[in-house]
Parts: sequence; C-alpha cells; structure tokens
Amino acid sequence: MRTRLGVGVIIAVLVATFNVAHAQRTNSPHYSHSELRKMIQEAHTDQQYKELASYFRSRQQAYEQQAQAEKLEWIRRSQNVTSVAAKYPRPADSSKNRYEYLTYEAGQMSQQAAHYEGLTEKVQ
Repeated sequence: MRTRLGVGVIIAVLVATFNVAHAQRTNSPHYSHSELRKMIQEAHTDQQYKELASYFRSRQQAYEQQAQAEKLEWIRRSQNVTSVAAKYPRPADSSKNRYEYLTYEAGQMSQQAAHYEGLTEKVQ
C-alpha cells in the first residue's frame, strides 16, 4: 500500500514537471538576461510595458507550478521517517528549501509584473 502511494506521488510529480516544462516552451517567450535588460531600458510605451508585465506574469506562473510540484515532493519525502542519528540536511529539507526558493521567486516576479502593470496605467 505504501509503495503504491509513493509511486503515485512520483508519477504526479513527473507529470506536473512535464506540464511546467511544456508550458514554459509554448506560452512564454524566453529572453536572455541582456535582452530583458535592454527591453527594460527601452520601455516607454504602453505596449512595451504590457509585454514586460506579461513576461513577468508568465514567469510567476511557471515558478508557482514548480513550487507546487516541489511541495508534493517535500510531502513525499517527509513521510520517510528516519532515526535520530540521521544526517542533516535530510532530503525533505532540500525539497523544503527548493519550495521556499521557488515561492520567493514567484513573489519577485509578481512584484515586477505589478510594477509594469502600474506603469501601463500611468501611460494611458
């Protein structure tokens, strides 16, 4: 019974990861760091601000989807109870740290998108 649950969780994580990777390839453009920096410097019109806001929203959604997949992995790893003499960091701690990082990054992308959405409203 426990192995079936573990296999089910692993399959769910793999499917979620595949969906995130597929969504990133199809929905949002990928800009290099220098391209993004150039877009930010040159943005002065409503359309440019909307494009930047859209890019940051898509990045936020990608981070949130990755965070949800990592949360499932964290829950799965937390179910594996070990002895008191276990080494630190446990695999569950690594998943927790990655989940917190992805959640933080999603928040940063949300702030960036809100900033450019606000600039869009000022330009109009």
